[in-house]
Amino acid sequence: MRLQFILSEIGLGLRRNLSMTISVILVTFVSLTFVGAAALLQTQIGKMKDDWYDKVEVSVFLCPQNSTAPTCASGEVTDDQKADIQAALASPEVEPYVEKVYTETKEQAYDAFQKQFKDQFWASAATVDDMNSSYRIKLTDPEKYSVVSEVISGRAGVEEVKDQQRLFDRLFSVLNNATLLAGGLAAVMLLAAVLLITTTIRLSALSRKRETGIMRLVGASTVFIQLPFMLEGAIAATIGALLAVGGLWVGVTYLVDDWLGESAGWIPYVSTSDVLTIAPVLIGVAILLAAISSLVTLSRYTKV
Repeated sequence: MRLQFILSEIGLGLRRNLSMTISVILVTFVSLTFVGAAALLQTQIGKMKDDWYDKVEVSVFLCPQNSTAPTCASGEVTDDQKADIQAALASPEVEPYVEKVYTETKEQAYDAFQKQFKDQFWASAATVDDMNSSYRIKLTDPEKYSVVSEVISGRAGVEEVKDQQRLFDRLFSVLNNATLLAGGLAAVMLLAAVLLITTTIRLSALSRKRETGIMRLVGASTVFIQLPFMLEGAIAATIGALLAVGGLWVGVTYLVDDWLGESAGWIPYVSTSDVLTIAPVLIGVAILLAAISSLVTLSRYTKV
């Protein structure tokens, strides 16, 4: 009997404040979509770092002919200079951080250049002598690039030392800023959701003030009186959370898997399983929003 009464009160409250209930659902949906998007973006960054950082190399470009770099004043790199660089890579300061060293000759660099830019008309003007021979160094820990750079940079015969990780870090910086933006928008929308749920519960409580007064007079407990209002907010917020999960699932399926996956399949992307992983968190946040709103409102507006 009590359960039937509570369910009837919930249905009555949702119908009486239908427009406000829909507003709560929509605001919760939008805010939790931003929260989910921020979480998925961080997951995406993690996947890319795990995949790309394992492939990061430090490139030591050796002096070609006619280089203007101060370390190339003596002209093209000599065998003695190469031996000195190799000895530096094998030194106790650097060797623990070096997993493997690949040597690329000018001829190999030229072939790679022509293959990469074969469709460009100006590529045919390049010659083998225009290319740099280089060492490609795979590190045991990509974060230790500076150790290798400090030892190798400035040596005679070394024109430039480049770290691929720095290129990736710029991309990750942009993605992290996008995450912060999504998180900021989510925080604003979550605040709006709390205020809207609070208003909805308050209006529902005021519209049934006479009924709650009678229930109080006949000895109904505070929990029994307040429970329908709490569940109204929780139901509306949960529906919004489920819509957010559904929206993220659709977005990942069609935008990421189908579109990005086909156009740039070499990038490891988030998947629908990642959406399902964060789904309980989003639903939990929705219920927490409703609980906070209920605590703020009910103690005041369900008094007789």
